Amino acid sequence: MPAKRKLALALTAGTLLLLLAAGGALYAFGDSLSGDEQAALSRMLEEHGGPLFLGALAIVVAFFAVLRYLTREHLMPAITLAEDIRIIQTVNPAHRVRRTGGQAMRQLATGINGLAQAYASLQEDVERKVGEANSRLEAEKNRLAALMSDLTQGVLVCNSEGRILLYNARAKQLLDEPSRNGRSIGGALVGLGRSIFAIMDKNLIVHALDTIRHKLDEGSADPSAHLVTARSHGQLVRANVAAILDRERNVDGFVLTLENITRSVEINSRRDALLRSLTEGTRASLGNIRAAIETMLEYPKMTEDHRRRFAAVINDEAAMLSARLTQTVAEHADTLRAHWPLEDMSVADLFSAIRRRLEIELGVRARTDAGDTPVWLRVDSYSVVQTMLQVMARASADFGAREVALSLKLEGRFARIEMRWQGAAQVADFSQWESSLAQATGNGSSLDQVMERHGGEAWCNVDRQSGAIVFCMHLPTTQPQMTSSLPVSQESRPEYYDFDLFSQPGQSRELDQLALGVLAYTVFDTETTGLDPSAGDEIVSIGAVRIVNGRLLKHETFEQLIDPRRTLSLASMQIHGIMPDMLAGQPLIDDVLPAFYRFAEDTVLVAHNAAFDMRFLQLKEAQTGIRFIQPVLDTLLLSAAAHPGYPAGEHSLEAIAARLGVDVIGRHTALGDAIVAGEVFLKLLPLLAERGIRTLKDAREASRKTLYAKLEY
Repeated sequence: MPAKRKLALALTAGTLLLLLAAGGALYAFGDSLSGDEQAALSRMLEEHGGPLFLGALAIVVAFFAVLRYLTREHLMPAITLAEDIRIIQTVNPAHRVRRTGGQAMRQLATGINGLAQAYASLQEDVERKVGEANSRLEAEKNRLAALMSDLTQGVLVCNSEGRILLYNARAKQLLDEPSRNGRSIGGALVGLGRSIFAIMDKNLIVHALDTIRHKLDEGSADPSAHLVTARSHGQLVRANVAAILDRERNVDGFVLTLENITRSVEINSRRDALLRSLTEGTRASLGNIRAAIETMLEYPKMTEDHRRRFAAVINDEAAMLSARLTQTVAEHADTLRAHWPLEDMSVADLFSAIRRRLEIELGVRARTDAGDTPVWLRVDSYSVVQTMLQVMARASADFGAREVALSLKLEGRFARIEMRWQGAAQVADFSQWESSLAQATGNGSSLDQVMERHGGEAWCNVDRQSGAIVFCMHLPTTQPQMTSSLPVSQESRPEYYDFDLFSQPGQSRELDQLALGVLAYTVFDTETTGLDPSAGDEIVSIGAVRIVNGRLLKHETFEQLIDPRRTLSLASMQIHGIMPDMLAGQPLIDDVLPAFYRFAEDTVLVAHNAAFDMRFLQLKEAQTGIRFIQPVLDTLLLSAAAHPGYPAGEHSLEAIAARLGVDVIGRHTALGDAIVAGEVFLKLLPLLAERGIRTLKDAREASRKTLYAKLEY
């Protein structure tokens, strides 16, 4: 019950008790008098009862006024003061108490604000010293993170229960699950605290761990095992499993190093096919050739006509064998060619690298024109730059070229890079000079090899009009994936309750008893076409972030736009800024909800005004077959439980964030709101603990008792 209502009831009850006490005292006094005294008292009351009643009433009114004054000027400000002090002490030292009430209370608020300032300064000093003490440790962590991110192999570190403790971006990329149309939905399945058994077959990992334990028992110096798993998008991933041992050499966890072997398996399969083709296709021809030669050797005196016939057989079979070898090599050229690691690079960056190398190593000035539109190539940048450098070194030595122009021309899916310099008039035999360029090297390879690994070609010609020599390199273009942000708004949607948060079927007694700090959470938010799901409004965006071990994992997020297959209301577009053209081509809710279900699996759901979002999810159960049964916590209800003294308007997400010192960024995107709600939730936990709300059961029961949970909309 709100504090103001409690005080009003207390004042009313106190006044009634005072009246009852006065009436009881008068009755007892009159009952103790004799008959004559009572008659005298009656005559006196009849003659002077009016003034006595008015005097008694004045006393009651004065008492009530004094109580009301003391309540308004001292008691209510004291309650608000206590709430503000708890916030300063617990979650937001920058918060300051409000100067309300009488002069004494305002002076007290001023003094408390002074102490809060001193406390904040002291805390900043402590935090600075702690930060300095941890700087070396943080540097080591950053070096480890940088090393992990640069590894070409994926790395996952798991505890003995298969929960992920550490991973790098490559592991997330290898184990991501795309949707049916080949596009990744929402986010990857890999995340801290997630179970590796939800991503890879548990039997494979258990078998690998059993193998490791056996090797440990045998005293093996290499207690590791290997496994290969197939992903749903057709990729083969090989994992090396290494054990993490405790002091007693028991397996306390394991490390998975992951590698995509799909390409190598395909190449090996093609090479096997090539060997079979060569073996089966040449056996008959070789047998015929051998039989003809043996016959000729066995019968040296055969007639000239027979000799010519056997020679013709040998010639025909040799020709067939040669043709088959040529055809086979042509068909399997991609298999026989060495594959080289390539990287995405813009033409502007490539030109910049070439220009720097030419100026530093050769003293050649370079003019570049990469065009106005960014063009991306997939190249081995070192070998391309080295090739250009070697070609220009030859041109500088042979023609004295000291200036070169680099330009770009697009031809379909290819980009033609031209390097132009003056000197064609000095070439006596240009074809001979052009053929010698094949010896130009890049990264220890010939020009032909560099072009082959890129799937391109290079040539040289003469511009007869300008007398310039032009070296051309034909390279395929690519298009890296770009991300875009959505516009934001600062308006809040109204509170909406059309869903029972407190009767989720996934609730269990064991889960209820767990402390709030040890649970894993998925904080989520939705943006919709409107505010009435029962009338057909649909979800257009889902955003979520995970909380594990009391930390908000901002790098483990789920964010996906959804095609609602209906129009958006003007009011909704003004709130979330999502326009209809942004939803064209996005996946449907049937594809997105299963991916979000996997992301939120084995966690407690958290949202602000959660009943609104849960109602939308509930209405999609029949269509998608996805049912979210895990417990749900609402930051709006938890704020009301943590701050019962604050009025109703102080429990919007923006108001709570401002009170607890949380920066509001990204309103109203689903992911931005989810991150803000997650930070608010973590700030609320110590405030709830001070009120004895420490377990999941405590939080659910406290939420149920708030005024918001009892309202119906």
